[in-house]
Amino acid sequence: MERFIAEHERFNLDFCLPELEKLIHDKRAFFDNPLGNALKYQKVLNNMPDVVSSETRLDQDIVAAGKRSDINEKERQKIKASLFELSPWRKGPFDIFGIDIDSEWQSFIKWNRFIDEISLLKGRRVLDIGSSNGYYMFKMAAHDPFMVLGLEPQLAFYFQYLALQKIIRQENLFSLPITFDELPLMDRYFDTVFCMGVLYHRKSPLEMLQKIHDSLKKGGELVLENLIIGSSDHFCLFPESRYAKMRNVFFIPSIKCMESWLKRTGFTNIRCVDISKTTIGEQRKTKWIQTESLKDFLDPEDNEKTVEGYPAPLRAIFIANAA
Repeated sequence: MERFIAEHERFNLDFCLPELEKLIHDKRAFFDNPLGNALKYQKVLNNMPDVVSSETRLDQDIVAAGKRSDINEKERQKIKASLFELSPWRKGPFDIFGIDIDSEWQSFIKWNRFIDEISLLKGRRVLDIGSSNGYYMFKMAAHDPFMVLGLEPQLAFYFQYLALQKIIRQENLFSLPITFDELPLMDRYFDTVFCMGVLYHRKSPLEMLQKIHDSLKKGGELVLENLIIGSSDHFCLFPESRYAKMRNVFFIPSIKCMESWLKRTGFTNIRCVDISKTTIGEQRKTKWIQTESLKDFLDPEDNEKTVEGYPAPLRAIFIANAA
């Protein structure tokens, strides 16, 4: 797969890690002979016109590339159809040659909650765990990091990123279609790690936090966004079966509980910089997702509860430093 090969020929770390080289080699072999959805998405990507945008705008709420006048209408409709075939678009929004990708999440709302609270990203090595289609990576790129590595195992979202990069061509961004567990330990390599909307999907959140800690330079920064329970005690919710119709939600901590997790895994200078209830102004159904969204996950008689009767989604952003 040409895009995958080109992406990772540029991915040159300061040191050679054999485990990472093997991982990339294995993924390349998979994309050389794709099956199932990978083959479907690769065909969509290959059918997109290879056009160059006149400009990119990464420092605004809507990540944008190109103007409508950059391409003819036939090219525009072909690009729009290709992008739509890669649905659902969870993160965004994007404006590609005047094509409005109205994503499920208005992701700039979350971004604006913490961008003024974190260390400057200029010149930093950044890891984005669960990077989806790269919306936050493109936002990071506007701050001139040395490099950003995204990890996104879900192929639909990974191919969305590849489609966007085919147009935006941001040279300091890289993505691997893998889980965080698959990434070899890159001992004290990163300056900043973003872990947003991921930890509550983990059966062993402390193990994940420990690995994140060990991948950060001393003093390096974790930006962690997670579901929380509104309690002043050291309390953690473990859903019996599903939470907001999600089966893969395990531990939802209180703020004190999260702070304890971070301390136990070696983090210091822990601060909670934002607590926000998720609303339909931030997460909602659009024609670009074709699936249920927040409104469908809440009790229709009481939007303070999920359909299972648990407290409705409340999210907090924590910033902490590796010891």
